[in-house]
Amino acid sequence: MTDPFGISLSLQKIGIEAENLGSSTGLDWLDSGEKAIASFSPADGKSIAQVQSGNAETYEAIIAQAQIAFEKWRTVPAPQRGEIVREIGNALREVKADLGKLVSYEMGKSYQEGLGEVQEMIDICDFAVGLSRQLYGLTMHSERPGHRMYEQWHPLGIVGIISAFNFPVAVWSWNAALAWVCGDVCVWKPSEKAPLSALACQHIAGRIFAKHGMPEGICSVIVGDYQVGELLSQDPRVPLVSATGSTRMGKLVGKAVGERLGRSLLELGGNNAIIITENADLDIAIRGALFGAVGTAGQRCTTTRRLIVQENVYEEVKSRLASAYSKLVIGNPLDEKNHVGPLIDQDAVKGYLAAIEKVKAEGGKVVVDGGLLSGDGYESGCYVKPAIFEAENHFAIVQHETFAPILYLIKYKTLPEAIALQNGVPQGLSSAIMTTHMREAEAFLSAAGSDCGIANVNIGTSGAEIGGAFGGEKETGGGRESGSDAWKAYMRRQTNTINYSTSLPLAQGIKFDI
Repeated sequence: MTDPFGISLSLQKIGIEAENLGSSTGLDWLDSGEKAIASFSPADGKSIAQVQSGNAETYEAIIAQAQIAFEKWRTVPAPQRGEIVREIGNALREVKADLGKLVSYEMGKSYQEGLGEVQEMIDICDFAVGLSRQLYGLTMHSERPGHRMYEQWHPLGIVGIISAFNFPVAVWSWNAALAWVCGDVCVWKPSEKAPLSALACQHIAGRIFAKHGMPEGICSVIVGDYQVGELLSQDPRVPLVSATGSTRMGKLVGKAVGERLGRSLLELGGNNAIIITENADLDIAIRGALFGAVGTAGQRCTTTRRLIVQENVYEEVKSRLASAYSKLVIGNPLDEKNHVGPLIDQDAVKGYLAAIEKVKAEGGKVVVDGGLLSGDGYESGCYVKPAIFEAENHFAIVQHETFAPILYLIKYKTLPEAIALQNGVPQGLSSAIMTTHMREAEAFLSAAGSDCGIANVNIGTSGAEIGGAFGGEKETGGGRESGSDAWKAYMRRQTNTINYSTSLPLAQGIKFDI
């Protein structure tokens, strides 16, 4: 591999050599013999490493190992499982700077965002440790004398995790940390666009499990294309598949899992809006909209894609945003002076350029024009200009999620109109309102307000904390990950009734005497 920015040294600190890596059932790499997947950095276009692609044979080996591991792991008391997850969190703390650098270089997000993604992993491990002592069930009063009723929660088994390139490690950890303390084992299919970050995490976690004498297979990685996702989705041995990605992909996963009556947890597309009212603090509103629109180069499911602005402040917001965009510094994500890094690859660039042509063709007006950047520092061909267009909510391209830094400005008169515009897209992930008016905020948060899974006041649409359940409605899939009671998705509920009397009364007063 090449060694730009000390990536090779960072990998050595994590504990792996980035040469000829394959899929993994712990610390053992499996070589499928398939053609290797090259991990390229969008920062400079250079190859980082070659990763062996899995196939049906390696998949079977990994699933078999996971089944064996589950038989032991589910018998380990939950607080002890939590203790192991605590150590994984501490191991991540030790390599935060190096893993954050790898995430930044392989995916293209800024180094600060790479560090933030690793911190999310640490945070969810901390959350899971506490959760390991709080897997509560309810007790209920029985209608029959001498009977007691209660419910308890048991592990599901193998949890399949399909993650996307934009958060190559954090979303896996949201699922894995909770699944592990719940007693499940995990098989992870990372994005083939960022496999090395996944294998680094796999090595870190696998080392901790091995230290405690746990069997390989509690955490596993299989690298590959969509066919690996199909294997997970169609496999009845995998009771839960958690998939993050496009709505198109989620529909395929949901259908395949549903046909075998399995469970799917889907985190799909977003088309997120911020409403800026005439009562907004515009300093906060502009800052929230700016990071929401250009953070991760617009490649977050929670990216702000629409700005719905009250007509009395519309021109000021437009002017101030254009001024802020003129100050953005675009360049290598590992240089902390830069605000915006590259798109993930050439296909993403094509999608970005096509969206710009479409919005112009539909009548959109340029506020800040986009385009591809070239020259020194932009040799990868993945750097683009964040763009702003005045548009209408009904434009076909506005209804579509473009994974790139394109922001649409939409004008409104009344708050009910703004909320209707906010809700008037197929997706329902994240939303926000900027206002200092209590009634406007409460209307936005009411049952007649935002229809999204996330609704914020005076903060942007991105940057969710792990303590709250993360997910959305409509074409976003309806899944919930991370905090709150999202853990219940990774367990099966069992209702128990105990008769401690000397008779056998039936429920509902039924008599059955002989």
